[in-house]
Amino acid sequence: MGETTLRSRGVRIAIDRGGTFTDCVGELDGREIIIKLLSEDPANYADAPLEGIRRIMSHFLEREIPRGAALDTSRIDSIRMGTTVATNALLERKGERIALVVTKGFRDCLAIGNQSRPKIFDLAIRKPDVLYEEVVEVDERVTLEDYAEDPERTVTKVDVTAGTKGAADAELVQGTSGEAVRILRRPAEDGIRSQLQQVFDKGIRSVAVCFMHGYTFPDHEATVGRLARDIGFEHVSLSHELMPMIKLVSRATSVCADAYLTPAIKKYISGFQSGFEGGLGTRSVQQEEGSKGARCEFMQSDGGLVDVEKFTGLKAILSGPAGGVVGYAVTSYDEETKIPVIGFDMGGTSTDVSRYGEGRYEHVFETTTAGVTIQSPQLDINTVAAGGGSRLFWKNGLFVVGPESAGAHPGPACYRKGGPATVTDANLYLGRLLPEFFPKIFGKNEDQGLDPEASQRVLQELTDQVNSETGKTMTVDEVAYGFLTVANETMTRPIRSITEAKGHDSSKHRLATFGGAGGQHAVAIADALGIKQILVHRYSSVLSAYGMALADVVDERQEPESKVWAYPGKTVDELKSKMEKLKDRSRKALEDQGFEGDDIVFEEYLNIRYRGTESALMIVKPSAEEAERDFEGRAWDFGSAFVKQHRYEFGFTLDDRDMIVDDVRVRGIGKSSRHHEKSVDQQLKTLTRQDVDDTKVHDRQQVYYEGGRQQTPVYKLENLNTGHVLQGPAVLADGTQTIVVTPGATAYILDTHVVIDLDKGASKDGPHQEKGDREVDPIMLSIFGHRFMAIAEQMGRALQKTSVSTNVKERLDFSCAIFDAKGGLVANAPHLPVHLGSMSTCVRRQAEIWQGRLKKGDVIISNHPSYGGTHLPDITLVMPAFNDAGDKILFYAASRAHHADIGGITAGSMPPHSRELFQEGAAIKSEKLVSEGRFDEKRVTELLYDEPAQYPGCSGTRCLADNINDLRAQVSANQKGISLIEGLIDEYGEETVQFYMVHIQNNAELCVRNLLKEVSKRFEGAALQAIDFMDDGSPIQLKITIDADKGEAVFDFGGTGPEVYGNINAPEAVSYSAIIYCLRCLISEDIPLNQGCLKPITVKIPPHSLLSPSDKAAVVGGNVLTSQRVTDVIFKAFQACAASQGDCNNLTFGFGGNVGGEDKVVKGFGYYETIAGGSGAGSTWEGTSGVHTHMTNTRITDSEVFERRYPVLLREFSLRDIEFRIPVQVSILSERRVYRPYGLAGGEDGQSGQNIWVRQVEKGSWEKSLKRLQEGTDDKKENGEQVEYEERRFNLGAKNSAPMKPGDRIIVNTPGGGGWGAPGKEKGLQSKTDPRAGWRGGSHANREDLQLQA
Repeated sequence: MGETTLRSRGVRIAIDRGGTFTDCVGELDGREIIIKLLSEDPANYADAPLEGIRRIMSHFLEREIPRGAALDTSRIDSIRMGTTVATNALLERKGERIALVVTKGFRDCLAIGNQSRPKIFDLAIRKPDVLYEEVVEVDERVTLEDYAEDPERTVTKVDVTAGTKGAADAELVQGTSGEAVRILRRPAEDGIRSQLQQVFDKGIRSVAVCFMHGYTFPDHEATVGRLARDIGFEHVSLSHELMPMIKLVSRATSVCADAYLTPAIKKYISGFQSGFEGGLGTRSVQQEEGSKGARCEFMQSDGGLVDVEKFTGLKAILSGPAGGVVGYAVTSYDEETKIPVIGFDMGGTSTDVSRYGEGRYEHVFETTTAGVTIQSPQLDINTVAAGGGSRLFWKNGLFVVGPESAGAHPGPACYRKGGPATVTDANLYLGRLLPEFFPKIFGKNEDQGLDPEASQRVLQELTDQVNSETGKTMTVDEVAYGFLTVANETMTRPIRSITEAKGHDSSKHRLATFGGAGGQHAVAIADALGIKQILVHRYSSVLSAYGMALADVVDERQEPESKVWAYPGKTVDELKSKMEKLKDRSRKALEDQGFEGDDIVFEEYLNIRYRGTESALMIVKPSAEEAERDFEGRAWDFGSAFVKQHRYEFGFTLDDRDMIVDDVRVRGIGKSSRHHEKSVDQQLKTLTRQDVDDTKVHDRQQVYYEGGRQQTPVYKLENLNTGHVLQGPAVLADGTQTIVVTPGATAYILDTHVVIDLDKGASKDGPHQEKGDREVDPIMLSIFGHRFMAIAEQMGRALQKTSVSTNVKERLDFSCAIFDAKGGLVANAPHLPVHLGSMSTCVRRQAEIWQGRLKKGDVIISNHPSYGGTHLPDITLVMPAFNDAGDKILFYAASRAHHADIGGITAGSMPPHSRELFQEGAAIKSEKLVSEGRFDEKRVTELLYDEPAQYPGCSGTRCLADNINDLRAQVSANQKGISLIEGLIDEYGEETVQFYMVHIQNNAELCVRNLLKEVSKRFEGAALQAIDFMDDGSPIQLKITIDADKGEAVFDFGGTGPEVYGNINAPEAVSYSAIIYCLRCLISEDIPLNQGCLKPITVKIPPHSLLSPSDKAAVVGGNVLTSQRVTDVIFKAFQACAASQGDCNNLTFGFGGNVGGEDKVVKGFGYYETIAGGSGAGSTWEGTSGVHTHMTNTRITDSEVFERRYPVLLREFSLRDIEFRIPVQVSILSERRVYRPYGLAGGEDGQSGQNIWVRQVEKGSWEKSLKRLQEGTDDKKENGEQVEYEERRFNLGAKNSAPMKPGDRIIVNTPGGGGWGAPGKEKGLQSKTDPRAGWRGGSHANREDLQLQA
């Protein structure tokens, strides 16, 4: 397909149909036209892209084509398009009616999902709606024969392959991943046909099919697909065809999304095609011999184009943003200098950030959009809810930007529709936006420009509010600038997460800015990240559309695998063979679209992970240059490339573990060869620089920068020539963008870009600087609130990435925080509420013990309940940070992670029957784990493996290697926190950072005091009281007395039961965590979570009660059971909501260990999980099922991963019905099996839970027993008896442990949540406003969401 042939054929058109505007770029023989129009304008046109194409064709044909006339495709070479049709259908839930076809027992898999709740402090839990209307459960089942945690590493060899004739009868087959698959039940076709027919008769025409282990055994899905098509279903999505990757829930949501969205896309495309005279797409070009057909390709979420006929819903969700990434990648990255680029796309409601480096796009394979988790290759784009339309608030002494947006209606105040103050208003008021460059489309008649007076009015109101509450005399300029500074801080957080959190240094990047609002913020963002150069493309305002024109056509192929990596040898040969087959299929698909020969290139990938971990890395085949440089010329040495990448991204390798190949992937690329411009670096080398003269100044404006307003020249971009140099301050503008060049920065005009250089420290628009006095600056306080929280979040990301165990990496059972020099909590990323206040007790205690004895690089380890621990599996590491002289501790970083096993009497270290602390595993009061940077592995082994085994009946840890690796990950997370705060100190100075560490706590204290004053008014000064009971009858009693004048409260737990000779005792730290969590939920707004929350609170806990036990008391249930009951009691006292399930349903199983007194060490494993239940209802919301509540929010292990790793069969996922395939010890530790979750305001109590052991028991009779007695033998075989078994069910009670045999099952029925209001009474907001409604209604953001929906 020659370039000249294409070029002579006609106009090339690229379109990005966004939510507000549709951008169109037309090109013919090197001439270009840009058109921007509203995406919705029904009074003038039915479809924006068609209207754009009409205008482009009218321009090039030099005659007006009437609206509605069919467009002649013979004059069009190609149309390339990105669209938000799929995204909008998903957001608005306006897709096709669909049915989900799933394995019997898994109908609720998507309703439960991963069991976590979306907003951790929201009492009104709202899980995203499922996309399907009907569920069909097919009676079929397969499972994997082997399991990954098998200490013997058994691998079953099978000759029969899935998908072949032999597989129809075989019990064991080899799946496409190479794993042995056992067929337990084959589907009956007649039954399926009948089930599908019933769905079809209801009018549903689209089905999504996802079976357990369908990624490796596709035969049963294929059968359903064939039957569905025979019946007449118009769209059938099969999970193994879409994305054959392990994880049932992600694959099922993906296949539902495809079935839900693809018909909507096809419908849109059909309407779009009807606007043309002649066909669209490759087939039309081929069939009509080029006379009328035009190529038409759509942008997919992975950054590649696909023919219009192959465009599907699953690949369409990031269609628009993907074009922008391609646009900046192609125009801003130089293959020679290889400087990586950060894309910064700031729009009206949100900002998208991404990264392009190493000459290829960065993909992720699991993302969540509009509450739907998609498993499909997508560009790694992070979105933050901060854009031009983000609203500005003064709340609780802090400047807050977003996440609420003014939208297009009413829009910012300056849009003349009575809108609120927004980022756009702040920019306009400060002179950074110029009304004359904005279209005059505002006002009643839509013929007026922006209204600066309206912006001034709303900003003046905010300034008056700030000054009246703080006693300061800030100007409107300072307040508006303060909001912009906080907005910039909000937008740098996602950039740090795609760079620093992945091991990249953000300062070594360029910033490519595009989108309508990017140019006003780019310098400040770059300055905050240490970036020295900003690139703004001449088409930056339509870069997504321009990117479509430059993109390549892509064909993605992927198949699952399970081989252990070995180089060289048979494994590599087999993987190469699989790769070649995928390439052949991809090549054929691209040839069908008109590509041939050198136009087709491939990227080859293997998805590799270490054995025992679940975090695979997608490794690209090393280039010839890389192979020569790093791997001694071994081009196919993916294993070495994986080790190198793992070390770079995670900071460590696991050299003693096998590397497992999970997937083989090919990305076939049909090269478009459409970009012929010189790169930025090539242009800069040959640029003849010339200072711009005053004749080019269009206007002068007073623009506000750090410190005050400055006279600033304004230039029209079209009046500037290549080579012009502008010294800041300056404003560059045209009809689509405004670029602010701050004092100290320099701008260069190139043929294709504006390049802005920042000198270190020269920018006067970077981080906000305080005035000389030592009063609290509210802007700085807001910035530090963001920075401290961002540090805790980055610590959490580092811990999740570098950890090894499923518990930390997948279930996210950990927390990270930073503390002041006294151990007071400064910021705790909201990982797990149960860790919120308790870690501070631990850090304070350790600080006291080690005072004056710690050195730089030391790390303390502790998990003992008397030292601020919660229960023993939660191990805390504390690391001090010193001043430069090394003689003073400035702050601490700490991380707490739940280790799956630390020894004790049962596998999983959560024994249901523990009576003494030693039975629960290793108890560490205070030890040095790391001394001046040296990790003491020998001492860790003694503490976790040797010492617990010295107690009777106890073993040491059953997974020491995982413990050590997770402890190293915790050290690394702490180190991350310390280096980030050291960076903060370098930026602002030690004194300032320390100052705001104190005042961010004072801010939280103020919020709690205000809450307590409001509550006292609502309850007219009455004391709040509540009581509830643990299942053993132990009372937890609370009386809250509030001092309304001071805003202080006493939480008195007098009357609570005594310490228990069992394990539901809860260390005092747990009650503090519960109080902080409850107060944060009741405040209903984002406030800093720190020690200040507890300053107005006095807590009285009776000594020797179950909430203040002795230091040898068993406590393993206190953290996971009693903590939930304390929370329920607090909420009951506040009359906030009915009781939730009130426990965590802790399930453990496993075998092996080094039990004390026994010589034999048995290799084994331990598994631990918590299981969701019901949440309590409130006055304005219903309760929810299958979700984690209050003190925990950990995820549940995916069903397929569960069966791949462990010798289990999940009989039903509704929540847990597990059959064991080998003998294991199973333990359950739970509550609310006796006392039901209470209802409030006349609401009924929720259901209590139940734990059932299903086992096969010998069928007995008194005659057989008598015969054995008479013959003096108990051997049934000797007697020639036929042994019969029957299924029996035993109630295990709330806390029990049982040795289960192969075939035995445990069914965990978790408790529900209490109701609110008398049954049958309609729920909803009362017409008379309840004064308590504001704080009863869940989180502030949730209420805003409801208002927006209304």
